[in-house]
Amino acid sequence: MVRKSKLWVYILVLIIAIAIVIAIIFGIYLTKNISYASDSQNKTVAVEIPITPQDKSKKINIEEIVENNTKVQKIEVLEEQEIDVEFTTQYIENSSLAKGKIQVLQEGVDGKQNAVLKNVYEGDELISSVQVSSRITKASVDKIVQVGTAAFSNNYVPVVGDELKATSTTLAIRLNPDENSDKVVTINKGDKVILKAKQGDWYYVSYDNYLGWAKADSLEYVDPNGTGDGDENNVQYTKEQLTQNLGFSMLLNKPSGLTLDQFKQIFENDSNDVNNIFKDNAEYFYYIEQQYNINGIFVAAVGIHESAWGTSNISKNKKNLFGYGAYDSDPSGSAYTFQSYAEGIDLVARVFVKYYLNPAGTPIYGGETATGTYFEGATLTAVNTRYASDKNWANAVYKWMTYLYNKL
Repeated sequence: MVRKSKLWVYILVLIIAIAIVIAIIFGIYLTKNISYASDSQNKTVAVEIPITPQDKSKKINIEEIVENNTKVQKIEVLEEQEIDVEFTTQYIENSSLAKGKIQVLQEGVDGKQNAVLKNVYEGDELISSVQVSSRITKASVDKIVQVGTAAFSNNYVPVVGDELKATSTTLAIRLNPDENSDKVVTINKGDKVILKAKQGDWYYVSYDNYLGWAKADSLEYVDPNGTGDGDENNVQYTKEQLTQNLGFSMLLNKPSGLTLDQFKQIFENDSNDVNNIFKDNAEYFYYIEQQYNINGIFVAAVGIHESAWGTSNISKNKKNLFGYGAYDSDPSGSAYTFQSYAEGIDLVARVFVKYYLNPAGTPIYGGETATGTYFEGATLTAVNTRYASDKNWANAVYKWMTYLYNKL
């Protein structure tokens, strides 16, 4: 009986040992938890993945685990904002105004709209913003500008707004249109005044902070295109002078300095311009320089790059050289439609000046100040930072800027 009981003990011990071995082998397939973060809801989902014998041999990289779990997540947010509706500019030709001369008949006023924006944040930083809908709350008011078409001649009759210069050694500006009236100020030969009104043989002019009357025959028109009498103030700059600062560090919130004729020259007989869009609108790159303090060649180069010299569908169908207003989800449908290429050139120039090229508070045009919303600097590289997601955008635009300057 004793031997029999011992046999059962041995059998029991053997069964327990076998069970322990089975448990150890089965333990190799114990599971581990891995967490995944959802960008949209920030939920953590536990997923069970079997651990294989090969996994046992892998070394755990603690630094990699920490880095992967501390990365800043991108979050999409729909936000409603009140934003400006940029006014458009109507250009009207005036045959009694000298070629290249500009007269503003009505200043433009921006409208307002409530826009729903899809903003993407990385941590606290806004990295992209796309408008998905909008509702106009205040209509914009068009700007109306007269542009001269009359060829300059010595017989040209100045109009209000023209710049004039004194031709006599000294010239008295008087309180009234009378030789015996009190002098307001005396100016010298070559000094510039702005014509405000006419009365007989007298011109009412402004000089610095002074206003008064001067004899008309002692003043002459200043040709804005530098084709007058060779006065040093009417110089047409050479290619070498105009390109001395050409480079990625060039400040774009300054005019290029080209005359109207030079702008027309750089777009003349260009085989790239198959539809003559840039040739037919060359003067508007000059006009934006005169009104908004921006490099017109830069704006032209952006238009060339974005529209492939005006051959893109958006350019042809909507007269939009810049793809302005286009959303990634529906570029053709969302891009702005302009009545003329001039409208788009004018508007995009103002957008650059107001939002990208000047810090907030900088006086710009029409009594407005820059918002500087996307200002990173006034250079091509700086504008690329916020204007285009394509890191090669600045290089592409600079290529066309160089091309145009070299046509002088």
